Order: sequence, then structure tokens, then C-alpha cells
Amino acid sequence: MNISVFLFFNGIYEFNFIFAEHAAIFFWSSAILNVNIIKALRIFTRLYKSSRRIIGLIVVLVMIFTSCSPVKYVPEDQYLLDRYRIRVREGKLKKEEIKNYVRQKPNKRILGLRFHLGMYNLSKKDSERGLSNWLRKIGEEPVIYDEFLSEKSVDFLKSYLDNKGYYNSVVKDTVQLKRKRARILYKIEVNEPFKIKNINFRCNDSVLADDFFHDTINTVIVKEDNFDLDILQNERTRIEKRLKNKGYYKFNKDFIFFEADSSSRTKKVDLVLNIHQPQKKTPDNDVVRSHHKKYLINKVYVFTNFDQKEALSQGEGYYTDLDTVYVDGIYYISKGEDKLNKRVIFQSNFVQEGALYSLEKVNKTYKHLNSLRLFKIINIQFEEIDSLQNDSLHLGYINCKMKLTKYFLQSYTIEIQGTNSYGNIGVGGNFLYQHRSLFGGAEVTDFRVNGAIEKIDEENIAGNNYTTELGGNILVSIPKFILPVFKAEKFSKKYSPKTQISAGYNFQDRIDYRRSIANMSYGYSWDGNKYLKHSVKLLELNAVNLPYATQEFKNYIDSTYLRSSYDNHLVSVTNYSLIFNNQDIKKSRDFYFLRLNSEISGNILSGISELTNAVTDENGKYMVFGVPFSQYAKFDLDIRYYNVIDNSSTIAYRIFGGVGIPYGNSLALPFEKMYFSGGANSIRAWNVRDLGPGSYAGGSRTRFPDQTGDIKLEANFEYRFKMFWVLEGALFVDAGNVWNLNSNEFEGGLFRRDEFYKEFAIGSGAGARFDFSFVIFRLDLGVKLRDPALPEGDRWIHGNRSLSWQNDFTINIGIGYPF
Repeated sequence: MNISVFLFFNGIYEFNFIFAEHAAIFFWSSAILNVNIIKALRIFTRLYKSSRRIIGLIVVLVMIFTSCSPVKYVPEDQYLLDRYRIRVREGKLKKEEIKNYVRQKPNKRILGLRFHLGMYNLSKKDSERGLSNWLRKIGEEPVIYDEFLSEKSVDFLKSYLDNKGYYNSVVKDTVQLKRKRARILYKIEVNEPFKIKNINFRCNDSVLADDFFHDTINTVIVKEDNFDLDILQNERTRIEKRLKNKGYYKFNKDFIFFEADSSSRTKKVDLVLNIHQPQKKTPDNDVVRSHHKKYLINKVYVFTNFDQKEALSQGEGYYTDLDTVYVDGIYYISKGEDKLNKRVIFQSNFVQEGALYSLEKVNKTYKHLNSLRLFKIINIQFEEIDSLQNDSLHLGYINCKMKLTKYFLQSYTIEIQGTNSYGNIGVGGNFLYQHRSLFGGAEVTDFRVNGAIEKIDEENIAGNNYTTELGGNILVSIPKFILPVFKAEKFSKKYSPKTQISAGYNFQDRIDYRRSIANMSYGYSWDGNKYLKHSVKLLELNAVNLPYATQEFKNYIDSTYLRSSYDNHLVSVTNYSLIFNNQDIKKSRDFYFLRLNSEISGNILSGISELTNAVTDENGKYMVFGVPFSQYAKFDLDIRYYNVIDNSSTIAYRIFGGVGIPYGNSLALPFEKMYFSGGANSIRAWNVRDLGPGSYAGGSRTRFPDQTGDIKLEANFEYRFKMFWVLEGALFVDAGNVWNLNSNEFEGGLFRRDEFYKEFAIGSGAGARFDFSFVIFRLDLGVKLRDPALPEGDRWIHGNRSLSWQNDFTINIGIGYPF
């Protein structure tokens, strides 16, 4: 059996134990959280150590509760709701949408099994303590067929059909009662729908009329579409947002109503959309119609360090002790001196003094302020100023008050790591420091120092018995574009950009070599539209220096094209990434995720070297500061689709493809830029970097360079389902491999168009996820189904030989979902 743990950094497997997190002082709540993390990790470690027993226990539980009768606790003369079906005759209806209107659903199933009902049935009927009580809590009691709810379902389904325009349709339910089980069939006979013949718009408010009628071209109501009430509601919402963005602060969709004139013979509907005028009382208490007003922003007040607790306890007295500064159309109000740069608020604010109210601009302000990661509470309020109302011009005035409550500016975290690299035990630690506004401009700065030491098994390796690793890095995220040529303020307000600067250093002292890696990067990230994000690294430098390596190690890599990956080298990269994600965390619906990444390296340095006739080394490579630089192009695409079945089940699909092409000054990609397969986030039936390239059969888990390639193709499928407590289950299938482009030093590792598809590895398995809300631990058991390292014709393991626990099973431990 192989064991692979989620890789955090440079092949060291980590379990993080957070000691404390301080933010000015040590908080009791933080202590509780950290204790919970430690408890969770201890539980998870025990689960990992007894993985065989867990798997066996799950199998036994499945066998036990599936053997139990599902009607064990169904009372006499009652029936377990076994299944229900919906049969639709004619009509274009979405069955998944219709199911929401069925009032009574049977017990949940996982792969056809009533897992939760089975757990409930394992309990003892008259016992309310111990194991039985626990089984009843995590299980699900039997759903008893209810005739009243079945009739209600029929009524709800009829109402749904009416709302969609299918009036006078017929819905019937048929119930089959057998062996204490009830099965319901809902039969829907759909009539011809009513269609919209004409749509007219009417508005008697002369103030509102122009803004309203000019927008009717954008209506979502289309002639000859079904007379669908949901579409009418969407139109009301659309008009409300539109008018609120045009300054009508008090307008809402209750002022919008429809008149429908229908014919049962032609099934056509003439539709009129009306805008009501608001009403007001005269001094004589008569109710008269008035006009909708546009509202101008009178003043903008920003409380930059608002304390809700003090404001509640002190009442109006809290506001009398505040300082006010007026800058660029904003009144900045704070208690004492606030070091926050006023320009940061100005850049994130879209509610401007003297401008018309706009709901869209209010939402943009929320979004931009939240993206600063500086405020834990953002509250934007508006107050109407009665004394400034101008009824003759139909204008109103409102003040805007933004109450911003900050996070603690500084925090630090200490972590201890237990490490295990192929059985070699070690210990490591991290110190992390964060400042949310280092220079007063909401510059989020993260500083990290790490170190680790690991004892090597003396029986396997002679000489030095320890490996050490030391490093540190700093990342500064600035909430604006810092450009050498222009300020790009308009772009900054529209797309919420960030400038990101980072630098780091890592030193590794291993048995076979000693290596130091230095890196720095400078780039930008910004929002595109609602679902798009962009990232550009104008410059990323990585320098690798290998001052020492054993002769055995050198002899090994000298015989392969990987030699250039372990030579001293410099990597200069320009990178662009695009991310599309249409997930809506407020709604349980399907969504897509796409990441496109492209990078080029060494072209500028190569051009300069050629123009200046720079000196080359003995291998003909140009050098910078005595170190050869890498030159390559790399492109990869990651596409994911998440099919949300219900609140407890999801199917995740993933396809990944990537290629890296070395050229010019490089024979191979830098080692850190090469693709690999296997491990907790890849093909889980293999250890990380233990698969490929191609049909290479060089053996598993050498202590020399891992198995990598220039091309990677991978596909993953995972069915995820909630079980009980914090436990979630998963079933998965992974397929893919890596290949080399220009060298066949790894026998069978070269990418060949007519052969590569025969070299796909396929693995399957099951996993458990422990969702502790603040972190998700993952345990996956992968099994090889098809191994490309075996001779052609014998690659499918099933049917050719029996599975070996030692060679064909791999346990992977990770944090978070694999994709």
C-alpha cells in the first residue's frame, strides 16, 4: 500500500498545529478555535493511522444497514414513502423544477441506498441513550406516506402549471401500496399554453415617463412566449433596478402591476404593464396622487473606524466626540486620528456628492470596500432631508452615511508541523505575520518564515542523517495599479485592481544535493465582469543555485535531459491568467469554473543577449550574472463543471490540459515548471510524481528526480455526498498522464500522436471528507484500474491479475477538495 499526503511545499508533508493567533491581544475565541483545530487534527491523524479499519467499518456498516428492513420502524397500517415519479404528457416542462413543488419526498438515497434511514434503523427502538441515540441523530427517520401532503402536491403542481401559462391542465396522483411501501405517480396532462399576443406599457407619471419608456426596448417579455408569471416578476424586478439606478430612491416594484385580457378560444393574452403614481396626504388629510421623485446625494459621511458597540452603549453621545475632515467631496469622521489614507476610501466610493442616487453605484461601493480586506462590517445608509425637498422640480435630497468597522490591523500565527516523507519523520514550523494597512493605504502585507528538519533512515542512506529546509517570503497586495507611466484612476474605480509584489528565498540541504531558490514577482490582478478575473505578472524571476550534489546524484541526472533542470539557472517569466467562475454561493445550482494560464520565459533576455553578442557557456547557452537563463512557452487550461443534484449530493467534472515547450536557451523546462501526475489533487491511485511519463516503467518512489513531463492531460469525475456529523463521502474516477516532447530519455515517455491515448492511466476509489467548517480534511483511497507502465495488452489490471494491496492501492491525505 502506498501513502501520499497533500504536498504543501517542496515535498514536505505537513500537519499544521496552530498554537495561537494574536490581534493586539490574545482572544478567548481564538483559543477555542485553535483548540478545535488541534482536536480536529488529532481525530484526523487517528483516522489516517487506522485507514484499513475505517474502510472495513464502512463496508460492515453498509452491509448491516442494507440488510435491515427499511420498514423496520414504520407503524402498523402505515406505509413508508418509497418513491415518487412525475410523468408529463406534452409540454416543455423542466422536471427538476417541477420536483420542487412535491410536498413530501422519500428518504434520501446515496447511490440508490437509503444510507441515513439505514443508520436510523440500526438504533434500538426503546433506547434514548448511547449508541442508539447517536444513530437516531445522524440518521433519518422513515418518511411515512401522508395522503394530505400528496393532495397538497397535486394542488401545488396545478398552481405551478398555471403560473407557467398552462391553464386548465390536469394533475392526478396514483398511489401503489404494497409491502408497507407507498409509491406515488403524479400524472400531468399539459394543455396548450396561453401565449402573449401583445405587450403595451402605460405610465401616467410625467416625471417618470421618459426614463420608463426609453427602457421598454429592454423588456424580458417577448411576444408569442408563454404567459409565464415568473417572467412578469422578473420584468418588475428589472424595471425597479433600472429606475433606482436613475435616481428614484423610493421606487419599488409594488408600483408596477399588469392587466391581462385573455381569450380561452385563441389562448392569447393582451398584456398591459402599468406604473402607479405614489400617493400622499394633503393638509386636509385628503389622499391625492403625486409624482415619483429623483433624489440627489446631499452629503457623504464616512465613519472610518466606527465602533458599533460604543455607538449602541453611548447613543448620541458617541457622535459628539468625533473628528470630521472634508476632503474631495467626502466628510471623513473618526474617533481620534485615523492613519488610513483618505484616497483609499475615495477610490472605492461611487456615491458622490451632488450626483443622482444609483443602486448600482451603492452595490459597487460595497464590493470595492469589501475587496480591501480592511473592514469586517460595511454599512451604507441613506437619510431623507425633508427641509431640502423641492416639490416643484420633483427632487428630493438624501444624505449617505457609510459606517466602516475595521478588522484588527495586525495579527500573527505560529504553526508547528509534523512531517513524514516516505517514512522519514521530522518537525517544522512557520511564523506568519499580517498587516492589513502597512503604509496606511490598505496594503495587505503577509510575511512568512519557515523551517523544517527531518531525520533520514540510517539503514537506507549513509552519511548525513538529516535534511533541513529554511525559507521566508513576503507578499504585498496594494489596492490600485502602480504603473510607471500613468495612474489609471478610471480603470481602478471600474475594475478594482490590485498590484501584487512578492519576494522569497528557500534553502534546502538534502542528502543528495544542496540547493537555494530565490524568487520575486511584480504583477496585477483585476475584475473583468461579474464572473471574470484577470491576472498578469509582468515579471517573475526565479533563480536556482545548486552548489553541491553527490556524485551518484550527478551521474544519474547526467544521463537524462533533466540535467538542465538541476543546473544553476535563472527563470524570467511573464504570465497571464484568466479565471471564469459563475458560482452563486447564495443559490444551490450548477456552475462552471475555467482557468486559462499562459506564460513565456526568456525572450527578452535572449533578444538582448543576441543583440549584444553576449558570451555563452560550454553548452552554447547565454548567461546572466554567470547563470544560464531558461527559455520556454507554457499554456494550460483547467475546465470544471459542478452538477448540484440536491442539497446533499454533487457531481464534479474536471478536464485539464497543458503543454510546455522549451526552446532557444533551454533543452528542458525548469524542474519547477514541469507537469506531474498522481497525488492528492490528481490521479489518486498513484503517489505524487509517481506516474509516467507515458509508459515509463522505471519504478515507484525513487529518491532521485521525480517523474515529470512537458505535456499533461487529465480528466476527473467525483460524486460527493453528505453522510452524517462532519463526514462526507466521495466516489471518484481519474484518468490521464504526462509525456515528454523532445526527449525519450525516459523509455516510453515521448508523446506520440498515434500512441498517447493508449498510455492513459485510470484509477478509481472512494474517499471521506471531514468538514469542520473552518477546514476540510480529506482521506482518499485510490486503486489502479489501468497502468500504462505495464506491457501493452496487460495494462487493464482487472482480468489480467489480482489486485495487490501493496502495489495497487494508495491512500492520499489532503486539505480541501481536490478540485
